[in-house]
Amino acid sequence: MNRVIEWFAHNPVAANLLMWILIVGGLLALPRTHQEEFPNLEVDAVQVSVPYLGAAPAEVEAGVCIRVEEAIQGTEGIDKVSSSASEGYCSVIVELVEGVDKTKLSNDIKSKVDAISSFPAETEQPVTSEVTYLATVLEIALAGNADERTLKLLGQQLRDDLVALPSVSQVDLLFARPYEISVEVSEQTLRRHGLTLAEVGRAIEKSSLDIPGGSLKTEGGEILLRTKGQAYRGQEFEDIVVLTRVDGTTVTLGEIANVVDGFEDSDLRARFDGQPAVALKVSRVGEEDVLAIADEVKAYLQQAQRDLPEGISVTIWQDESQDLVDRLDALAKNARSGLLLVLLVLTLFLRFRLALWVAAGIPVALLGTAALFPVVDISISTMSVMAFILVLGILVDDAIVVGERVYAHEQEGYSRVNAAVTGTQEVSVPVIFGVFTTMATFIPIINIPGPFGGFFQPLGYTVIIALAFSIVESQMILPSHLAHRKAEAEQGDNVLVNRWLSLQARISGGLETAATRYYLPAVGAALRWRYVTVACGVVVLALALSLFISGRMTFQFFPAVEGNHLYATLTMPEGTPVEATARAVGQLERAARALQAEMDQGLAEGEPSMISHVFSSIGSFIPKGSISGDMTAQSNLAEIGIELHMPSDYDGQPAGHYANRWRELTGGIPDAIELGFTAQAFGAGSAIEFELYGKNFDELRDAAAELRAVLQGYDGVLDVTDSFRAGKQEVQLSLLPEARTLGLSLVDLGDQVRQAFYGYEAQRIQRGKDDIRVMVRYPEGERRSLGDLEGMRIRTADGTEVPFSSVASVNLGRGYTTIRRVDGQRVVTVTADVNRDITPPETVINAVVRKDLPDIIARHPGVSYSLAGEAEERGRSMGSLAATTLLALLVIYALLAIP
Repeated sequence: MNRVIEWFAHNPVAANLLMWILIVGGLLALPRTHQEEFPNLEVDAVQVSVPYLGAAPAEVEAGVCIRVEEAIQGTEGIDKVSSSASEGYCSVIVELVEGVDKTKLSNDIKSKVDAISSFPAETEQPVTSEVTYLATVLEIALAGNADERTLKLLGQQLRDDLVALPSVSQVDLLFARPYEISVEVSEQTLRRHGLTLAEVGRAIEKSSLDIPGGSLKTEGGEILLRTKGQAYRGQEFEDIVVLTRVDGTTVTLGEIANVVDGFEDSDLRARFDGQPAVALKVSRVGEEDVLAIADEVKAYLQQAQRDLPEGISVTIWQDESQDLVDRLDALAKNARSGLLLVLLVLTLFLRFRLALWVAAGIPVALLGTAALFPVVDISISTMSVMAFILVLGILVDDAIVVGERVYAHEQEGYSRVNAAVTGTQEVSVPVIFGVFTTMATFIPIINIPGPFGGFFQPLGYTVIIALAFSIVESQMILPSHLAHRKAEAEQGDNVLVNRWLSLQARISGGLETAATRYYLPAVGAALRWRYVTVACGVVVLALALSLFISGRMTFQFFPAVEGNHLYATLTMPEGTPVEATARAVGQLERAARALQAEMDQGLAEGEPSMISHVFSSIGSFIPKGSISGDMTAQSNLAEIGIELHMPSDYDGQPAGHYANRWRELTGGIPDAIELGFTAQAFGAGSAIEFELYGKNFDELRDAAAELRAVLQGYDGVLDVTDSFRAGKQEVQLSLLPEARTLGLSLVDLGDQVRQAFYGYEAQRIQRGKDDIRVMVRYPEGERRSLGDLEGMRIRTADGTEVPFSSVASVNLGRGYTTIRRVDGQRVVTVTADVNRDITPPETVINAVVRKDLPDIIARHPGVSYSLAGEAEERGRSMGSLAATTLLALLVIYALLAIP
């Protein structure tokens, strides 16, 4: 290393060339490095989705979920299997062992699932896909005084136009119900014409289709033969003949049915600032650049707004790109301030030009690090910029040591070149190994396992790379600059210089006095009383640990990051009419307006309101996550989102304060099962989350209720809830003995009831980009009460009609909203949030695990538990951190011992 130092000191061109390579390389790399607010979370999981439309959760669990679990059981590389059975849908999430080939295992799982032949006949084709992370860039509201079809058509046009932009590849249309053609035939009409719903459906199947007929090879050439009859619009279906009488007269579908070319019968709707709306979510995929996407989309929307019909507006109401710009600007401002402070402190102790060249190592090392970002796949994000700030002061440590030693030799009479060479060589080994020890301390961060490992790793890698470049700068570039810098003004030439040199002399003298009078005697005493010194160190360490163990100093593995949006999430009892949920949403919206009035008090005239927009949804929560998934509609779900106007220079109350105030203004909502308010934009999950496992759902429900009551008794614990939800009321049908004498089976009964109330799927048609189902069923007015069920007619094999009540009995029951399973066992999750100003969640969790859970488990021996959410992530990561921290300490010890 000595020869390298000497060579660069005598060759300033080479040193300057190396410096400019790092600077230019960094400047060229920055535009090519993609920007994001937070690094991507790598999700090692595969999802299997199987629709079983019209089936209750218990039927979905038994008929689909369990069979998928059994089919993939024993597959190598699987870490955990979680399934969720809800009404008409089964979702199985397969978490993979870290390091497994995700694509290969996904193909293996797909092969095993596709080979299942025992699914119920009504299930649709299973879809196996890798769980992907789609980082949201923008959420756009398309709203106005228009009907649902108009809003959806305009939304689809916007979506197609946005996807066509060069930087955009993923846009989802939300809160728009799928199209459906519903053929509604009353029971009276069926009886009058001697038809069944199945016969009407089969007539559609036979008449609405296109059939290729081969080709004719004529002398003039080949001619294709095609039979064309596929209907695509509701009016076209009305002309289909469903019955031909003996006398040759026909009955068309339009004569016996009401054909509704509309939307699926679901309770999905949204409003934006009080007007009907749909939403579009623009996401970033892979290495796409957030700011480039946002700029293109915003430019397009300005043009699109001019082309929209009057009364329709398109508004960006969630702009993650602006959040990214605000966070990066704040971090960059802090970085500039830190750099100026470092330069100021250096000039207090070193000559100005010497201090300037020492401080110049900071941008050189940072730009050198940035030059490697595209190579090592690190993005410009909050974490990487935070790493720059963290390492800002550390980068000049080695340069300060080198610069001070070179300056000391110059004071002793050495020439600048000799002082630079000799001074740098003297401290080279301790400087290099000192930086190595600092790099070793970041080993645990780059080895955090799980999905959050990918979140923190850019911070560790950025620091390590920057420190490596600081060695290059201090050992190769800095000696050359110090050896060939221009002479500085001497005392007497300039008044300001004289004053500054005088200040430096006083500071230097003070430090020397402090070192000789206090520091050296203290070091001597510590060496003489080394055992006492060690004992004092152990006591200080014990005191520090006791602060953590006692809870006086809290630890949060992944602090929640507040955004500029507030959310109120509402869950009503299963089966709640959508009108009742809408009334609860109205109560939340009125509280939001009251909050707006409070927040706007004191604003000057012309200032924008503190609340920019309000988005409300019924039937589904507002998609906020970045994991791919489906939107399902349930009439008991709703959510309100508020966008706050909080500019970068905002210094008022945090968003969490307004979320709590919104909670107070809302008060209680009658019959609400769960109502949560949050301002959290990013976090590791619920502060407190327990998963209870067992085979018996009743025992799980009782254990969850007891655990919920226990948590509610702790100070600072709020929003306690569990995942157990009583499902919709069920009508359970069974055959009477008389039915079998008529030749009826349970399949006959079930099929006819399903056709009448859910519908007979006659066919699926592709209309543009939409996959549209054609359903044959009773009219809506005949599907609203138990009386409609009891009044229907059941057809026997010979066509005889018998009253429903004469062949079937009805029992009322209640199932479950969702049945969750983990590794073959049913699961109920108990979650809670915590006011950390009152008590840390670790204190509550430790107390519950130590005192309360053993009693609950003793009363319910069939139940076991585990931690989940933030506590699970913390436990998973802390074990790895402990091991890698020990490794880092060993590496540090070795590095200290080697020189």
